[in-house]
Amino acid sequence: MTLHVLPRTAPPPARRLRALLGWIARLREQSRQRDALLSLSDRELRDIGITRYDAVTEARNPFWR
Repeated sequence: MTLHVLPRTAPPPARRLRALLGWIARLREQSRQRDALLSLSDRELRDIGITRYDAVTEARNPFWR
């Protein structure tokens, strides 16, 4: 998803809006990745070198972390 539809020389309100939309997109992607991590089997988690506990701990982090 590309959010860079505003020109780089946009006035400050537009830049703030672009920054806000980028932040929201990053939060959504982080949430999607955490959900995907929780959906992995124990074997798949071992393959990437983390435990179920690590996956659950990461998924429980607040959205701003």
